[in-house]
Amino acid sequence: MWVYSERKKVRICDKIKFVKEIKNEDIGYNEYFESNRKKLKLDEFSVARVIAEYKGAYKIKNSSGEYFAKVTGKKIFDASSREDYPAVGDWVSIKEQDNEWAVITEILPKQTLIKRKYNNKNGIQIIATNIDIAFIIESIDRDFNLNRFERYFAIANDGGVQSTIILNKIDLISKDELNLKLAQIKNRFKNVDIILTSALTNVGLEELRTYILKGKTYCFLGSSGVGKSSLINKLLEENAIETNDISFHTNRGKHTTTGREMYFLKNGGIVIDNPGMREVGMTNTNDGVDNVFDEITKLAMNCKFVDCSHTSEPECSVLFALKSGNLNEGKYSNYINLKKEAEYYEMTEVERNEKDYRFGKFIKKAKKDIEKYKS
Repeated sequence: MWVYSERKKVRICDKIKFVKEIKNEDIGYNEYFESNRKKLKLDEFSVARVIAEYKGAYKIKNSSGEYFAKVTGKKIFDASSREDYPAVGDWVSIKEQDNEWAVITEILPKQTLIKRKYNNKNGIQIIATNIDIAFIIESIDRDFNLNRFERYFAIANDGGVQSTIILNKIDLISKDELNLKLAQIKNRFKNVDIILTSALTNVGLEELRTYILKGKTYCFLGSSGVGKSSLINKLLEENAIETNDISFHTNRGKHTTTGREMYFLKNGGIVIDNPGMREVGMTNTNDGVDNVFDEITKLAMNCKFVDCSHTSEPECSVLFALKSGNLNEGKYSNYINLKKEAEYYEMTEVERNEKDYRFGKFIKKAKKDIEKYKS
């Protein structure tokens, strides 16, 4: 039976709510974090989990309740990148100031991490941390794309996170069309769980709810308008997250979720809603790409050259499998593209500038050759 504490918390929306008394283990704390807390000699501090991030502040939660929190000035001074700040899902050590505010003194090492490249300067955006399973969501009617699935798989796998596919809005297509999509997925991805859902008709909601286990953390990833927030509202059995309809003019989802926030289900499961992502850029995810495309990775072991790029080299086992029809062409093409992105990200700035310079010269020469040919 839940016991309500006397503590009251004021949220940004100025509403007051009672916080249920819980154990840290109920919100994802485990031996990994406890051992790292001891290694960092943080015994004098409480620990809490970051459940929301706002401009200049965080909302954190532990067995005592919820607080708003800021990082220490020293932490800000020592930070060299975005990765040095807390992210939703992190466990942090804190010093309580009063019943509502705390100061974050340290970030405990992350057990898992999902991140992406999000600008042209190779900046990194942390999507979420300490995730058990990433729900990769696509809308069956307009957003269905096998290559995009693999892109999400790569960034999740690189951070140690297992992926599960959710095909949403299945009420919008016929059973035959749905079976065709499923066949395409199963042919391309052999060992990935697939959950079929419709937030409108509630199909698959009970299966999804059963799939989510107590104390485990699940991150919802996908483009705008695929129905991430609507599914979470259904799981919560309340309209906790504002949702908007699809734009009929652009057939695109409107950006409803603007920040990352953690929610707690009645069955003890933990879910994180994320803003829709139009682009999922690769960071230093070579290992993640290799793991997702393990079929190609195994073939590459038999190539003549150790540094084979699998694009033009002689005696390339990958190209041989492609030409013989034993390797899916779409899978091969996406593998090459993702590997190039990951390798480009790992280059030094000097190497990237040199590569861009050479490519620019190539394009310029190609345009001149075309003009000569026309004349």
